[in-house]
Amino acid sequence: MNLNKVFILGNLTRDPELRQTPSGQNVATFSIATNRAWTDKSGVKQTQVEFHNIVVWGRLAEIAHQYLAKGRLALVEGRMSTRTWQDPTGQKKSRTEIVAETMQLGPRPAVPVPGVAPALSSKSPEPAPLPEVQLEEFNEAPAANEEIKVENIPF
Repeated sequence: MNLNKVFILGNLTRDPELRQTPSGQNVATFSIATNRAWTDKSGVKQTQVEFHNIVVWGRLAEIAHQYLAKGRLALVEGRMSTRTWQDPTGQKKSRTEIVAETMQLGPRPAVPVPGVAPALSSKSPEPAPLPEVQLEEFNEAPAANEEIKVENIPF
């Protein structure tokens, strides 16, 4: 059994670029940076950044183009794929990328990002007020033989 599954959580390094194939299918490309931090044997903190090329197809490409922007946090789930081609000079080129199958957007920024659609509603609904309970009613423990009725429970 083989498995080709990738999960990437990081920040976009550029705005998604939306194009269409000759058949009319939408495709978006962007890249995500992920960071790794560790402390080496001498106690010095080290960091390493990896850059991942992402390809998104169909409706997901439209969503990425509409809601993602450089610097935004995104979680991408997909598969690794390597393309090879020859450039105009005849040299063989290759590129490894993640073909996204699902995507989750990170938290919405408090300050609107230029060019990114605003959220549907920035206000969250008011939570319903909790009922007031008088504690004097519950100070005495029920007798061992007293039955507790559902209608007596205050919640």
